[in-house]
Amino acid sequence: MSSGSDRADERVTKDAWMIQLMTQHVGRADMNKLIMNYLVTEGFKEAAEKFSAESGVEPSVNLDSLDDRIRIRQAILEGRATDAIAIINSLYPELLDNDRYLYFRLQQQHLIELIKNKELEAALDYAQSKLSERVEENPNVLPELEKTLALLAFENPEASPFGELLHPSQRQKVASEVNAAILENDSTPRLANLLKLLLWAQEELDKRKVPFPHMTNIAEGTIEDP
Repeated sequence: MSSGSDRADERVTKDAWMIQLMTQHVGRADMNKLIMNYLVTEGFKEAAEKFSAESGVEPSVNLDSLDDRIRIRQAILEGRATDAIAIINSLYPELLDNDRYLYFRLQQQHLIELIKNKELEAALDYAQSKLSERVEENPNVLPELEKTLALLAFENPEASPFGELLHPSQRQKVASEVNAAILENDSTPRLANLLKLLLWAQEELDKRKVPFPHMTNIAEGTIEDP
């Protein structure tokens, strides 16, 4: 029978735990799975199909299920933010109701597109009729709205201090935010199950008095020594 001192000798420190994780070799098969997971997560259907054919790795989901996310992403990247909102509302009717900041980001993007197309009156009308509501809901978005409207003060807004809002990378940012929100919405039950499994495993190890690094803050991934 093991004594308390024997248990203490078996203690695994946080540093030792992290070193073991970092020195683990990732095989080609596991790396291919990671690549496939990335392609599926980001909604790169054609790349996922090609990679699957070349590597033999089967995607974890039916690739046809990516079509909806691809439609939304494409609408945003083509400057059709209102079309993206309509598609989201038809496919994920509660998403924008529950995530008002994401709704603001999409409406802000539409405002940016109006400014980019020199539709200045339409931009002002849209800001007053639509985005003012988002500010009333969340005053913290006001600086972002003000920065967007500041583009109207410049004859050449692309060369202004806020010109990055008109760059294609801005569309990419919004598309990525929307994609991440949809994935989180779809994966919440799976994440909840993984969370329960983690808590159960820690509880079982505690019952057996096995010293191990605990995850004390799951939201931030904080690990502390036993």
